[in-house]
Amino acid sequence: MCAGTYAPRSAAVLGARLLGCDAPLLALADGIRLRPLGRHLFQKETAHHSDLCLLKAYSAYFQWHTNLAGEPLKKIKRMTLPTLVLAFLWPTTLITAAEKPNIVYILADDMGQGDVGAYNKDSKIPTPHIDRLASEGIKFMDTHTSSGVCTPTRYGILTGRYSWRTPTLKQGVLGGHSPHLIEPTRETVASFLKKQGYATACIGKWHLGMDWKVIDPGKVGKRISYKNIDPTAPITNGPNSVGFDYFFGISASLNMDPHAYIENDRIQGTLETLKTLDEVNARGFTQPSKPGYAAKEYVQQEVLTKFAEKTCGWIRDNKDGPFFVSLPLPSPHSPIVPRDRFKNKSGLNLHGDFCMESDWVVGEVLKTLDELGIANNTLVVFTADNGTSPKAGFPEMGKKGHHSSWIYRGMKGTNWEGGHRVPFIVRWPNKVKPGTISDALTCTTDLMATCAGIIGVKLADNEGEDSVSFLPACQGNAIPRKGDRLVIHHSDKGIFSIRRGKWKVMFDDFGGSSRSDPRKDDPIINATDLLLFDMKTDAIEKINVAADHPEVIEMLEKELADIIKRGRSTPGPQLSSDFNDPNIKWPQLEPILEQLK
Repeated sequence: MCAGTYAPRSAAVLGARLLGCDAPLLALADGIRLRPLGRHLFQKETAHHSDLCLLKAYSAYFQWHTNLAGEPLKKIKRMTLPTLVLAFLWPTTLITAAEKPNIVYILADDMGQGDVGAYNKDSKIPTPHIDRLASEGIKFMDTHTSSGVCTPTRYGILTGRYSWRTPTLKQGVLGGHSPHLIEPTRETVASFLKKQGYATACIGKWHLGMDWKVIDPGKVGKRISYKNIDPTAPITNGPNSVGFDYFFGISASLNMDPHAYIENDRIQGTLETLKTLDEVNARGFTQPSKPGYAAKEYVQQEVLTKFAEKTCGWIRDNKDGPFFVSLPLPSPHSPIVPRDRFKNKSGLNLHGDFCMESDWVVGEVLKTLDELGIANNTLVVFTADNGTSPKAGFPEMGKKGHHSSWIYRGMKGTNWEGGHRVPFIVRWPNKVKPGTISDALTCTTDLMATCAGIIGVKLADNEGEDSVSFLPACQGNAIPRKGDRLVIHHSDKGIFSIRRGKWKVMFDDFGGSSRSDPRKDDPIINATDLLLFDMKTDAIEKINVAADHPEVIEMLEKELADIIKRGRSTPGPQLSSDFNDPNIKWPQLEPILEQLK
């Protein structure tokens, strides 16, 4: 048989019969179609047939074909099956690997577990499309963001690495004109998948820095004033530089300038300068929007619609796959600006309305996948970058019986569970059992290792240093890790907290943020300067048990110090760390300085 020819279906069936395949395998063999594939000999057009039967059928067909050419069948029968297979395949390759799935990653901005009906049965916000994902996939109950705020979490998602390992982001977030945070040489989920043949796109809120043309380099810092950039010049070291073929979005949050869309490396629209808050307000931008450059065509209330249209259009253009699209929404983060069609629809407040519009975007993406007939080969993830912001109006919502942090203490920015325990839902038809609930401890840094596991490619030692695949949990298995999983939490002020198994240590007594202070709002029982909680019996973080388990605190202090020094939290060789760099200020390490020596 020669490359570029087709094996008739009858030959596959005959081959299966010659090797004694049973009736079910014969039925599979009867459905086999082969087609030429470049330098490879054949590839199955369907990925769900039995590889073993296919391999046997090929080998038997080789026997049958050779016998017809005059070779004695008894001689062929003396050959072993592996010999026949090697003879058949040489010098080409038989592809039997499963088809690579498309991957859609949807990231809400400031949405707690309590804002999603699939988690909180008492939620006052309708989220039918997100709930649909949960009913058709797996719902993780114990997933955490790597930080309580935007930028650090986004860095962790794309790199599989904690953001505090970077020299410049030990706390806080970047601005709309901040320099790039992801090193151009660092592997990201996008660059990794691109090397595996994926088309890649990011559509939405970036908030990871990009390099604008600076007018005065002497005035460059973590944040750069709009007065010190040329917005008409090409942008460098943005999404296109870290693996995304296509980018359409905004540089940071909706309240941050420039108030304009960016497509790949260019800002879009006719720009004007809004120098004062009065000019910002007159332009129709909702507070807390800041002065700066704005495109005349840009309307805050239309941003989600634009992102939905762009995402669905890009998916249609790349429907043959495989593709990876990241959709980081700017909602329901403030300014809370739902379109008129969603205003007052939740019956709660504008936060509820904006959550409903965010859910609508999810629905548009799911509808597109269904219409194109590619939903069954598309893995969809929905999650959030941190808990709900206090700007959502917690007191107002609480009076109506809605609790965005659900049963948990705290909110965005804090190390309390409400700051980083987020909705995390995965749908992958025929791979993930519908309606599954998992209590596996996972982190948003885990996407990179999971993607590597899905396509069967090993990450390099310096890639995804803090990423552990959640694929086993999706398949109903325990996550393979020595001992209990360990996750590090990080507040907006850069204060650390660490969780291993049921134990959680907080290295302060106020949650690492001024946004939620239990010392006055909801006092901790047995409070001390350092807090230890048993998350198995006290997930609401009410009772401090530090005095009862000093050995646990010492163990976790040592583990945190080791993870910082080793440059990784996963097994592997030690990587660089800047914990002892005298040029880098890192006061948040003070609680564990003794362990770092």
